[in-house]
Amino acid sequence: MSTIKEIRLIIFTFLAVIFTGAFTLMLPFATTKPISFIDALYTATSATCVTGLIVKDTPIDFTGFGQVVILFMIQIGGLGYMTIATFMAIMLRKKLSHRDQMILKTSLNYDTFSGVVRFLKNVFKMVLAIELIGAIILAVRFYMDMPFAKAIWYGIFHSVSFFNNAGFSLFSNSLMDYKFDIIVNFTATTLIIVGGIGYFVILELYYFRKKQLTRISTHTKLTITTTLALIAASLGLFLTLEWENTKSIGNFDVWQKIMTGYFYAINLRTAGANTIDISALSDSTLFLSTIFMVVGGGAGGTAGGIKVTTFAVIVIATIHAIKGHSQASVFKRTIPQTVVTQSLTMLIVASFYILMVTVLLSETQNAAFIKILYEVASAFGTVGVSTGNGGAESLSANFDDFGKFLITVMMIVGRIGVLAFTLVFIGKIEEKRYQYAEGRVII
Repeated sequence: MSTIKEIRLIIFTFLAVIFTGAFTLMLPFATTKPISFIDALYTATSATCVTGLIVKDTPIDFTGFGQVVILFMIQIGGLGYMTIATFMAIMLRKKLSHRDQMILKTSLNYDTFSGVVRFLKNVFKMVLAIELIGAIILAVRFYMDMPFAKAIWYGIFHSVSFFNNAGFSLFSNSLMDYKFDIIVNFTATTLIIVGGIGYFVILELYYFRKKQLTRISTHTKLTITTTLALIAASLGLFLTLEWENTKSIGNFDVWQKIMTGYFYAINLRTAGANTIDISALSDSTLFLSTIFMVVGGGAGGTAGGIKVTTFAVIVIATIHAIKGHSQASVFKRTIPQTVVTQSLTMLIVASFYILMVTVLLSETQNAAFIKILYEVASAFGTVGVSTGNGGAESLSANFDDFGKFLITVMMIVGRIGVLAFTLVFIGKIEEKRYQYAEGRVII
């Protein structure tokens, strides 16, 4: 188990990256016009937390230097500062202490000390390879619409942004101009899915395919199964609710409806790009979307939220409880009660943060409740989709400094994890070494 000191160190270094990025974005040559500190902090947090919510139009308000800074923060945020720092130490032939390995294990959300350094090296190789492939495909496609050098830069930026589930785009209207483009849609959604299911899952599948593993772990099976189920469910709900909505997809043909629906469903997995006007969606779609955003993506990857495995454990435990079973199980494996308890705790704490911030914003900002809830869920899930401010920015651009600060905090909570964030304020982790006699409670 990770100690509170290690969790605090990871969080504080994460915050250090955010503030460094914010001050860098305030440099006169990083923006095309002066930017306030709260807007710079918001942007740096959104990039480092790989969210994608924006209060400034990325291609218009930031210079090439500012865009590079945002890209670096996305990459650092996706991999994790401690992961990158440790990798650099390994490259310099420095031996990792036990404490360094403990911090690395916590940062990567890796379940054991065994092979953690080798796992880190493989993660870097995998990330660079996937991002490079994505950049090449996107650059070739963008070259059909823009000069070669610009196409290369756009390919790199969007590949890194999509794989890290960041949602930032160099197009002011995100990917709305490519909503029916098969190449862009397929490449973007593939990068999003792969980046969002978690490094452990990707590498385990790779090792299994190479016959270096004899079986796939329960975690990987549960992550993949739940991810596919959530994508199918969100796609089905979106098409059902929006099929006749002429403001969104009602005027599209069948194939176009399916394509835009699929892209939207994938982006609810914490990615944040969009090919349609989110503000045109019905309130029912917006509300149900918040549930998928809060769930987020896979553990140990670039996604936020409570994670798909947490959601799956809660659902499985509930089904078993309804059936009267004393223990929950999946894939012929028993789920430890501690995991069930932790999952329920995570959901309750996350719900508290989301509802508290939503109410605060509803009382202090001039916006519809459902749109605020959607924005808060998007921030917590580090998704990045938004009903917008009527222009190219997110709804948060209409908030005052207090509102922007609350959304900034929610992005940090969602990326770091609700339990880790809460533990920083509660104090040390204590293991209870005694048990009281059972008491009768009627429910």
